[in-house]
Amino acid sequence: MKLTFLGTGTSQGVPVIGCRCVVCCSKDPRNKRLRTAAMVEVQGVRIVIDAGPDFRYQMLRTGVRHIDAILLTHEHKDHIGGLDDVRAFNFVDYPEKIHRIPIYGADHTLSTVRRDFAYAFVEGRPRYRGVPEMELVEVDTNLPFEVKGIEILPVVGGHARFRVTGYRLGGLAYLTDFKSIASEEIEKLRGVEVLVVNALRKRPHDSHFSLAEALDLIREVRPQRAYITHQSHDMGLYADLERELPEGVFSAYDGLEIEINDTI
Repeated sequence: MKLTFLGTGTSQGVPVIGCRCVVCCSKDPRNKRLRTAAMVEVQGVRIVIDAGPDFRYQMLRTGVRHIDAILLTHEHKDHIGGLDDVRAFNFVDYPEKIHRIPIYGADHTLSTVRRDFAYAFVEGRPRYRGVPEMELVEVDTNLPFEVKGIEILPVVGGHARFRVTGYRLGGLAYLTDFKSIASEEIEKLRGVEVLVVNALRKRPHDSHFSLAEALDLIREVRPQRAYITHQSHDMGLYADLERELPEGVFSAYDGLEIEINDTI
């Protein structure tokens, strides 16, 4: 299994527009972060997690021409704002075949997708040619589901007043925008080889894990490796953070690819 970090930044990305802090002005490419998203490739199946405003550029950077599904963690714009660009994958081989892209998510997430991209779901009359062809698949967050034979286990957390869905695929668990997680959801993470978890900054935040809170979860789950994502410029420089992190914990950066034992 291969995990590619498509983006590791917050809703504003890094650099932040107009900011002149040391992180935003850094020349180190690891300090330049698009909105958080990832891509998992396992047993010939390619799954993207979240499609925010940078989705188009993220896909261009990878060079891929086909994806099998998109998993959505929640409905905030930095995680769904790029869904219109799935139409590039719909029509990559047009006119021979139109590839509808399955979009998986919790009920509240998909209801926002239907509202925000209403033009893609018009019924009863011909639709505008070229709208994104999306098949919305509602996930019961209490139960595992499959994407082309790949079993995926939802992991639910709290994101201030919102629910957010993480995902476990075999030896990988991917959590972003978590602020809280119940003990029964932590049990779903036991035995993972790699845990990816968000940490917005070092100081506490009302809707995202701080670095200390993310490290607390990592210590409880005890993965072989852990990666921090969804970082703001307040987290500091990549090189400084890497020196501060405990053994086996790493700061993720855009474009990072890691291999995970295929335990699915």
